[in-house]
Amino acid sequence: MNDFDQSARFDNFEAELDRIRKEITDSFDEELELQFEDDQLEAFADGSEREGRQSLDRNIYFRELFRLQHELVRLQDWIAHSKLKVAVIFEGRDSAGKGGAIKRITQRLNPRVCRVVALPAPSDREKTQWYFQRYVPHLPAAGEMVLFDRSWYNRAGVERVMGFCTPDELEEFFRSVPEFEKMLIRSGIILIKFWFSITNEEQEFRFRMRIQDPLKQWKLSPMDMESRRHWEDYTKAKEDMLARTHVPESPWWVVQADDKKRARLNCIAHLLEAVPYEDVPKSEIVLPERIRHPDYIRGPVPQDMYVKAVY
Repeated sequence: MNDFDQSARFDNFEAELDRIRKEITDSFDEELELQFEDDQLEAFADGSEREGRQSLDRNIYFRELFRLQHELVRLQDWIAHSKLKVAVIFEGRDSAGKGGAIKRITQRLNPRVCRVVALPAPSDREKTQWYFQRYVPHLPAAGEMVLFDRSWYNRAGVERVMGFCTPDELEEFFRSVPEFEKMLIRSGIILIKFWFSITNEEQEFRFRMRIQDPLKQWKLSPMDMESRRHWEDYTKAKEDMLARTHVPESPWWVVQADDKKRARLNCIAHLLEAVPYEDVPKSEIVLPERIRHPDYIRGPVPQDMYVKAVY
């Protein structure tokens, strides 16, 4: 091989390496975009509500997040390989950070293995059904992990506080839910329940930031506004719920969520510990050669079919 050939191969290698670097960088962009949203949100504030809090270093946060997300991929592969059934419940006050944690969990996972369930208010027909009935179709099958962004515990929270259920219906819920969850566990479902806990001051801060951010005002529903007025009622409801549904078979795990970054990392780390997993044996992946047909001629695409190149 002459010097020219060696130089050409080196240039090709460098070009390919540069493409790999850019591809890896692009894969991180989604998380960076989400983080920029958080930074923009907090930029509206003067910081007075958070004096004395030491934020987690940005480099440490990203390093640990990407490491944990790599482990989540391993967990996903193990769930699919071992045909596990995993259900994870995320509960907490409005703006507690449930959605942000769920985004980071699902960000790099296969939606066919890990999916999110966030049910709307029940329909008139659903209101006449057995209370748990509308949640049952969304439970995981073998090889699936389902993340419930709010769950059947709506009855113990918003329905109770806002008067959407009767005292008798609430009492029946508390009698039934431990047995319902024991049935799920006996059927082979791994059930994990997270409560995201924030202070009154932190919720007020996040609500005020959402009011000022046009990209996040959609998150503030009239029910959210009412939840601010009923802070103490929600506190009493939460304490009662935890006391009556924290059982050995399906315990609650409280995530301190005033600091979003720490809450996400701690939640993911606990999830990884709660479901033992191993590496899945994988055969070597070989990219096959493209089959070429000498008689195939690619036809032109009309210019008016292309998306306008605005950027």
